[in-house]
Amino acid sequence: MIKNRPKKMTIGAAILIALSLAALPPAALAKTEIIWWHAMTGFLGERVNDITNKFNASQGEYEVKAVHKGGYADTLTAGIAAYRSKTPPHIIQVFEVGTQTMLSSGAIYPVYQLMKDQGIKIDWDDFLPVVRSYYAKGGNLYSMPFNSSTPILYYNKTAFEKAGLNPMVPPKTFEDIEKAAKAVVSKGAAKIGFTTAWPSWVLMENMHAWNDQPFANNNNGFSALATELKINGKMGVEILELLARWQKEGIYTYSGRGSRGDQPIINGEAAIGLASTALVGTMTRTSKFDWGTGNLPKLAGYPQGNSIIGGATLWVFKGHKKEQYKGVSKFLEFLGATEQQAWWHANTGYFPLTRASVKALPEDHFRKNPNLWTAFAQITSGKTTANSQGIRLGNYVSIRDTIEAEMENVFSAKKAPKQGLDDAVKKGNQTLKEFASLYK
Repeated sequence: MIKNRPKKMTIGAAILIALSLAALPPAALAKTEIIWWHAMTGFLGERVNDITNKFNASQGEYEVKAVHKGGYADTLTAGIAAYRSKTPPHIIQVFEVGTQTMLSSGAIYPVYQLMKDQGIKIDWDDFLPVVRSYYAKGGNLYSMPFNSSTPILYYNKTAFEKAGLNPMVPPKTFEDIEKAAKAVVSKGAAKIGFTTAWPSWVLMENMHAWNDQPFANNNNGFSALATELKINGKMGVEILELLARWQKEGIYTYSGRGSRGDQPIINGEAAIGLASTALVGTMTRTSKFDWGTGNLPKLAGYPQGNSIIGGATLWVFKGHKKEQYKGVSKFLEFLGATEQQAWWHANTGYFPLTRASVKALPEDHFRKNPNLWTAFAQITSGKTTANSQGIRLGNYVSIRDTIEAEMENVFSAKKAPKQGLDDAVKKGNQTLKEFASLYK
């Protein structure tokens, strides 16, 4: 005789169990997990966690997990490798230089198509034109704008005052920077007169756009795949000659690649610096001295263009389940909502990306936060031309590395400015042609 035979569940018991499960709060049921790889650290990484947690708390069906994967280049490389091994995240944050690489990859579920497939209506035309045009193809957004920035000028008002300069007036031209940098260094008001973060982005990419000069052929890669760099022209050489001379005179300091130039600006070691508007949030939170911001400096003799955006957008990988894509679309809808856009801008320094979010800000927001206004006014009031609409190059990460390596050769006096830029163009053109040959 078999003992302890399990009793058959009655229909009534089954119904009771089903009803009890249905009565459980959403948090008690399994959520669909959405993986988001990003490149934000420190203060900005905390804000990424904040906005992710806000979404997770706002509903009970989906759980977004924000995973830091290293710097921008590391995150892009990891994402491509994961897709090739068929283990990609659902969402990946990719900086602007990865745009053409992502568009050509064949790995992407375009966000405009995702939202359409999921029945979510987004007013794409409400996104700021300068942002929408950078990431659109055929008039459609292939990635979701998330953290858009542009470089601006930062200056240490305390150091200016110590050097006898007007702390209320930021330098407007390279000539102004030279005079101010000499004053603060000679009078011991700051150790560094002038420095920059993100050297290629600021000094080459944005300076060409800001002064309405071409960076590459085919309208900087927007009308067709670019195959030639144009940075070794008169203006590019002029900038490097100026900085090389300043470095010899002790008023310019090359701080390194990427965001390394941020730190001397943040800690007050540099009196003047060019860096991303994303630094505003950190400066506001941590600075122990008076500081201000201004537009990018102009070079005499060139027309007015516009600065171009940096930062990153969110791309969706192919190869996931339908129910997961529903969660991805809900999360992107949440991030694009007016309330979240306004919050993100006010708490990070990145742009509010839609007209609706700008209108949602308090009427006196920019008056109370003039340093947030600087970048917004700069990017929306400049002149957008074929040279200043943006830059879209294949294998852009490698090209930026090439440019910065040659800039370093110039700053270490291994090469003259013209030779350094000629070599950067030669190597960069080879990279562009190799990319173009793969995606004809």
